[in-house]
Amino acid sequence: MVKKISQRIYIFLLFLFLYAPILTLIVLSFNASKSRARWGGFTLEWYTELFNDEQIMTALTTTLIIAFLSALIATALGTFASIGINSMKRRWKSLFLNITNIPMLNADIVTGISLMLLFIGFRELFKIDFELGFTSVLISHITFNIPYVVLSVMPKLSQTDKSTYEAALDLGATPAFAFFKVILPDIFPGVITGFLLAFTMSLDDFVITHFTKGPGIDTLSTKIYTEVRKGIKPEMYALSTLLFVTVLVLLLIINSKSSKHQRA
Repeated sequence: MVKKISQRIYIFLLFLFLYAPILTLIVLSFNASKSRARWGGFTLEWYTELFNDEQIMTALTTTLIIAFLSALIATALGTFASIGINSMKRRWKSLFLNITNIPMLNADIVTGISLMLLFIGFRELFKIDFELGFTSVLISHITFNIPYVVLSVMPKLSQTDKSTYEAALDLGATPAFAFFKVILPDIFPGVITGFLLAFTMSLDDFVITHFTKGPGIDTLSTKIYTEVRKGIKPEMYALSTLLFVTVLVLLLIINSKSSKHQRA
């Protein structure tokens, strides 16, 4: 009995330290006073000013476009990569899975600097007019999103019955037709999970975006960083709250789908 109570107290304190700063941020986003030390009453003023801020809305639009496009492209590339890896022999399959996991284990700052140097080196080597901006950020997000898609799709592929696909081919279906009618429906839950995970990671990224964005373009994460350096405005509390809620909802959806897949 004492042991269970101690465990619950420990878990409560752990989550309290983890989420107390975020809860403070959320409370401040509804505080009518600009002072963080005084409660001035409940207000939605900072959310109104947030949506009236043209620069923040531009950053939000850029963030959503990059997150959606990178997640969509990474999902397509990651799905086909998973199919290719799954068809390999065990030795090569293990090798490529380990290679795929490296970007997820690697520090973001290393990935960001490496991609920045790659873009600059590519521009200098081929003498082309390529500046860091929207395209470089999009390519970077696609790059670090692909492993998360592979991680989501591979378990579903391992559960797929290969004989069904082969039977479809024997009955005269083309490989493409058999893929879309037989393989894709089986792995589709993993594909959706991979897309949502990639979208969440892209939406939340700062370090890699910071090194590859160049001047003239901002995402929400880099915009918040810039504004905080100037001084924290209440609108940033509102923006951070919306980001937290969005990511939380997406993670709940991903975890819900993963639980259903495991029960199935």
